[in-house]
Amino acid sequence: MSGYNIIDAGPSINFFSTNKERLLFSVLGVLSAPEAVEIEILRKARQDKRFSAAERVWRKLPPSLLQILSDDETKELSIAVERINGVPYARRMHSSKDLGETMVIAHAAVAAEAGEDVVILINDNDGVHRAAAEAKRLRRLRNMGKSVGSIRLIHTVTVLEAAAGGEYLPDRAAMRNIYLRLKELDDGLLPLERTNLMRLPCWS
Repeated sequence: MSGYNIIDAGPSINFFSTNKERLLFSVLGVLSAPEAVEIEILRKARQDKRFSAAERVWRKLPPSLLQILSDDETKELSIAVERINGVPYARRMHSSKDLGETMVIAHAAVAAEAGEDVVILINDNDGVHRAAAEAKRLRRLRNMGKSVGSIRLIHTVTVLEAAAGGEYLPDRAAMRNIYLRLKELDDGLLPLERTNLMRLPCWS
Protein backbone atom coordinates (compact mmCIF):
# COMPACT_ATOMS: atom_id res chain seq x y z
CA MET A 1 0.00 0.00 0.00
CA SER A 2 1.16 3.53 -0.62
CA GLY A 3 0.20 7.09 0.19
CA TYR A 4 -0.02 8.97 3.44
CA ASN A 5 -0.69 6.43 6.21
CA ILE A 6 -2.00 7.56 9.62
CA ILE A 7 -2.34 5.04 12.43
CA ASP A 8 -4.64 4.99 15.44
CA ALA A 9 -3.50 3.74 18.84
CA GLY A 10 -5.50 0.50 18.95
CA PRO A 11 -4.06 -1.42 15.99
CA SER A 12 -0.66 0.20 16.48
CA ILE A 13 -0.23 -0.96 20.05
CA ASN A 14 -1.40 -4.45 19.11
CA PHE A 15 1.16 -4.89 16.33
CA PHE A 16 3.94 -3.32 18.37
CA SER A 17 3.10 -5.29 21.53
CA THR A 18 3.50 -8.53 19.57
CA ASN A 19 6.75 -7.32 17.95
CA LYS A 20 5.13 -7.45 14.51
CA GLU A 21 6.22 -3.98 13.48
CA ARG A 22 8.12 -5.35 10.45
CA LEU A 23 4.92 -6.93 9.18
CA LEU A 24 3.08 -3.63 9.60
CA PHE A 25 5.75 -1.62 7.79
CA SER A 26 6.00 -4.23 5.02
CA VAL A 27 2.35 -3.52 4.20
CA LEU A 28 2.03 0.21 4.84
CA GLY A 29 5.52 1.65 4.57
CA VAL A 30 6.11 4.96 6.37
CA LEU A 31 3.58 5.66 9.11
CA SER A 32 2.37 8.89 10.70
CA ALA A 33 0.74 9.29 14.10
CA PRO A 34 -0.66 12.31 15.93
CA GLU A 35 0.93 13.29 19.23
CA ALA A 36 -2.26 12.19 21.02
CA VAL A 37 -1.80 8.66 19.64
CA GLU A 38 1.81 8.55 20.80
CA ILE A 39 0.75 9.63 24.30
CA GLU A 40 -1.98 6.98 24.41
CA ILE A 41 0.33 4.18 23.26
CA LEU A 42 3.03 5.02 25.79
CA ARG A 43 0.48 5.37 28.60
CA LYS A 44 -1.11 2.00 27.87
CA ALA A 45 2.30 0.35 27.55
CA ARG A 46 3.18 1.51 31.05
CA GLN A 47 -0.18 0.66 32.60
CA ASP A 48 -0.68 -2.85 31.19
CA LYS A 49 2.17 -5.37 31.00
CA ARG A 50 0.50 -6.99 27.96
CA PHE A 51 1.46 -3.87 26.00
CA SER A 52 4.90 -3.27 27.53
CA ALA A 53 6.81 -4.21 24.37
CA ALA A 54 5.00 -1.46 22.47
CA GLU A 55 6.95 1.31 24.18
CA ARG A 56 10.31 -0.32 23.39
CA VAL A 57 9.34 -0.75 19.75
CA TRP A 58 7.88 2.74 19.47
CA ARG A 59 10.95 4.47 20.89
CA LYS A 60 13.39 2.70 18.57
CA LEU A 61 11.53 3.59 15.35
CA PRO A 62 13.42 6.19 13.29
CA PRO A 63 11.70 9.22 11.73
CA SER A 64 12.16 7.57 8.34
CA LEU A 65 9.55 4.98 9.43
CA LEU A 66 7.40 6.87 11.93
CA GLN A 67 6.51 10.55 11.72
CA ILE A 68 4.82 12.25 14.67
CA LEU A 69 2.20 14.81 13.64
CA SER A 70 1.97 17.91 15.79
CA ASP A 71 -1.40 18.42 17.46
CA ASP A 72 -0.72 22.15 17.95
CA GLU A 73 -3.74 24.15 16.90
CA THR A 74 -3.90 25.44 13.35
CA LYS A 75 -6.89 26.94 11.60
CA GLU A 76 -7.35 23.83 9.44
CA LEU A 77 -6.95 21.37 12.32
CA SER A 78 -9.32 23.38 14.53
CA ILE A 79 -12.02 23.37 11.85
CA ALA A 80 -11.62 19.64 11.31
CA VAL A 81 -11.79 18.77 15.02
CA GLU A 82 -14.92 20.86 15.55
CA ARG A 83 -16.60 19.34 12.49
CA ILE A 84 -15.75 15.77 13.60
CA ASN A 85 -16.66 16.13 17.29
CA GLY A 86 -19.04 19.09 17.33
CA VAL A 87 -17.07 20.93 20.03
CA PRO A 88 -14.38 23.64 19.82
CA TYR A 89 -10.77 22.53 19.48
CA ALA A 90 -9.62 23.81 22.88
CA ARG A 91 -12.48 22.06 24.67
CA ARG A 92 -11.87 18.79 22.81
CA MET A 93 -8.17 18.80 23.64
CA HIS A 94 -8.97 18.93 27.37
CA SER A 95 -10.66 15.53 27.25
CA SER A 96 -8.39 12.53 26.65
CA LYS A 97 -11.25 10.09 25.92
CA ASP A 98 -10.94 8.98 22.28
CA LEU A 99 -8.69 11.98 21.60
CA GLY A 100 -6.23 9.90 19.59
CA GLU A 101 -8.82 8.73 17.09
CA THR A 102 -10.22 12.26 16.78
CA MET A 103 -6.78 13.59 15.90
CA VAL A 104 -6.13 10.74 13.46
CA ILE A 105 -9.30 11.63 11.56
CA ALA A 106 -8.68 15.38 11.80
CA HIS A 107 -5.12 15.12 10.49
CA ALA A 108 -6.32 12.84 7.70
CA ALA A 109 -9.04 15.30 6.74
CA VAL A 110 -6.63 18.24 6.66
CA ALA A 111 -4.14 16.29 4.54
CA ALA A 112 -6.87 15.08 2.17
CA GLU A 113 -8.24 18.58 1.74
CA ALA A 114 -4.70 19.59 0.71
CA GLY A 115 -4.77 16.90 -1.99
CA GLU A 116 -3.28 13.86 -0.24
CA ASP A 117 -4.69 10.36 -0.60
CA VAL A 118 -4.71 9.19 3.01
CA VAL A 119 -4.99 5.70 4.46
CA ILE A 120 -6.22 5.45 8.06
CA LEU A 121 -5.50 2.32 10.10
CA ILE A 122 -8.25 2.24 12.72
CA ASN A 123 -10.28 -0.48 14.46
CA ASP A 124 -12.60 1.39 16.83
CA ASN A 125 -16.20 1.29 15.58
CA ASP A 126 -17.08 4.86 16.54
CA GLY A 127 -13.85 6.09 14.99
CA VAL A 128 -14.56 4.12 11.83
CA HIS A 129 -17.99 5.77 11.51
CA ARG A 130 -16.52 9.25 11.98
CA ALA A 131 -13.72 8.60 9.52
CA ALA A 132 -16.18 7.16 6.99
CA ALA A 133 -18.24 10.34 7.26
CA GLU A 134 -15.13 12.39 6.41
CA ALA A 135 -14.34 10.10 3.48
CA LYS A 136 -17.89 10.56 2.19
CA ARG A 137 -17.63 14.35 2.58
CA LEU A 138 -14.45 14.38 0.51
CA ARG A 139 -16.12 12.33 -2.23
CA ARG A 140 -18.91 14.90 -2.35
CA LEU A 141 -16.35 17.68 -2.70
CA ARG A 142 -14.62 15.86 -5.57
CA ASN A 143 -17.98 15.35 -7.28
CA MET A 144 -18.46 19.11 -7.01
CA GLY A 145 -15.18 19.63 -8.83
CA LYS A 146 -13.05 20.46 -5.80
CA SER A 147 -9.39 19.48 -5.97
CA VAL A 148 -9.13 17.31 -2.86
CA GLY A 149 -7.65 13.94 -2.03
CA SER A 150 -9.29 10.98 -0.37
CA ILE A 151 -9.50 8.98 2.85
CA ARG A 152 -9.47 5.18 2.79
CA LEU A 153 -10.07 3.10 5.91
CA ILE A 154 -8.27 -0.13 6.72
CA HIS A 155 -8.09 -2.24 9.86
CA THR A 156 -6.04 -5.04 11.39
CA VAL A 157 -7.53 -7.74 9.17
CA THR A 158 -6.78 -5.65 6.06
CA VAL A 159 -3.11 -5.53 7.05
CA LEU A 160 -2.98 -9.28 7.67
CA GLU A 161 -4.69 -10.02 4.34
CA ALA A 162 -2.12 -7.87 2.52
CA ALA A 163 0.78 -9.64 4.26
CA ALA A 164 -0.58 -13.17 3.73
CA GLY A 165 1.75 -15.49 1.83
CA GLY A 166 4.70 -13.15 2.26
CA GLU A 167 7.82 -13.14 4.41
CA TYR A 168 6.04 -12.48 7.70
CA LEU A 169 2.96 -14.66 7.16
CA PRO A 170 4.13 -17.50 4.93
CA ASP A 171 1.40 -20.00 5.77
CA ARG A 172 -1.91 -20.59 7.54
CA ALA A 173 -0.17 -21.61 10.77
CA ALA A 174 1.64 -18.27 10.95
CA MET A 175 -1.58 -16.42 10.22
CA ARG A 176 -3.48 -18.32 12.91
CA ASN A 177 -0.72 -17.71 15.44
CA ILE A 178 -0.50 -13.95 14.96
CA TYR A 179 -4.26 -13.45 14.76
CA LEU A 180 -4.87 -15.30 18.02
CA ARG A 181 -2.12 -13.27 19.69
CA LEU A 182 -3.69 -10.04 18.46
CA LYS A 183 -7.14 -11.23 19.55
CA GLU A 184 -5.83 -11.70 23.10
CA LEU A 185 -4.90 -8.02 23.13
CA ASP A 186 -7.97 -6.69 21.34
CA ASP A 187 -11.33 -8.30 22.14
CA GLY A 188 -12.90 -6.07 19.49
CA LEU A 189 -11.43 -8.26 16.77
CA LEU A 190 -13.78 -10.83 15.28
CA PRO A 191 -13.21 -14.52 16.06
CA LEU A 192 -10.81 -15.96 13.51
CA GLU A 193 -13.48 -18.20 11.97
CA ARG A 194 -15.60 -15.13 11.18
CA THR A 195 -12.82 -13.64 9.05
CA ASN A 196 -11.61 -14.83 5.67
CA LEU A 197 -7.99 -15.13 6.78
CA MET A 198 -7.88 -18.93 6.66
CA ARG A 199 -9.50 -19.04 3.21
CA LEU A 200 -7.38 -16.60 1.23
CA PRO A 201 -6.42 -17.54 -2.36
CA CYS A 202 -2.72 -17.48 -1.50
CA TRP A 203 -3.13 -20.59 0.67
CA SER A 204 -4.38 -22.77 -2.19
